[in-house]
Amino acid sequence: MTAAPVARRRGRAQRHGGAAVTLIGPFVLFFAVFFIAPIGYALVDSLFTRRSSGLGLGRPERVFVALDNYVQAFSTPVFVESLGRLLLFSVILVPMMVLTALGLALLLESGRARFPKVFRVVFFMPYGVPGVIAALLWGFLYIPATSPVLQGLRSIGIDLAPLGSDTVLFAIANIALWGFAGYNMLILIAALQAVPSELYEAASIDGAGQWQTIWRIKLPLLRPTIILVTVFTIIGTLQLFVEPLILRPLTTAINSDFTPNLAAYNQAFSYGNASLAAAMAVIVAAMAFLASFGFLSLVNRKGNRAW
Repeated sequence: MTAAPVARRRGRAQRHGGAAVTLIGPFVLFFAVFFIAPIGYALVDSLFTRRSSGLGLGRPERVFVALDNYVQAFSTPVFVESLGRLLLFSVILVPMMVLTALGLALLLESGRARFPKVFRVVFFMPYGVPGVIAALLWGFLYIPATSPVLQGLRSIGIDLAPLGSDTVLFAIANIALWGFAGYNMLILIAALQAVPSELYEAASIDGAGQWQTIWRIKLPLLRPTIILVTVFTIIGTLQLFVEPLILRPLTTAINSDFTPNLAAYNQAFSYGNASLAAAMAVIVAAMAFLASFGFLSLVNRKGNRAW
């Protein structure tokens, strides 16, 4: 009598296991092939170098050099400067991105906004513009000779140079903010819409105003999503590459080693030193890992765990 139910349960478990493998298998496969494998290859390649044999006429040999490429990367002043510049860019962009996306989400979900669906689409549309196209468009707006905005400001006595050495980081941050604030806004809006309406009704009955509702209900419940958006933004800022590459011909403030990714790109494709480029890429990946988990450890230490 007990064998049949056990067999049925075992059969259901096997079917469920097969369904799980079918659903998760493609993701695991693509994750391993397009994420884990390239990282593993970069790690291995960063431990080797290619040296020519004889008089340089023979085929280059692949030689194991351990951590020499990492020592060379950190011994290169322009690369170290690019790391500091990248950290400064993160300090500029991350607060701007989180606060802008949060402000837009709270504004459109306040209940008093007119045509919120229209404005959601409007704010999200820049995310659909490819990064290269966005950098080109903003590049023309940053050049006084082609920018109607700068020309209009100059006519009233305001002379701005967005691509100057002191302002170029803010100009690049503006491009990133324009492109991704709407995307992060939708993530926060989705979290706000998941909040039970009974909480807002109870707060209204208790006499809470808009600001009290935001501080006492919305922001505490949004905390895990805000942390998630912040982590995504930190990782995104450390991948800075497209904007400096496109804007570089327009200004002397951006050189070939302006960011670590740009430096790695030039080492690989301009100088043919793929191993040093791999070491630089691994350093940036390690920075992203440390920054993300460092931020998570910090916020989880200060309050209740977000997840």
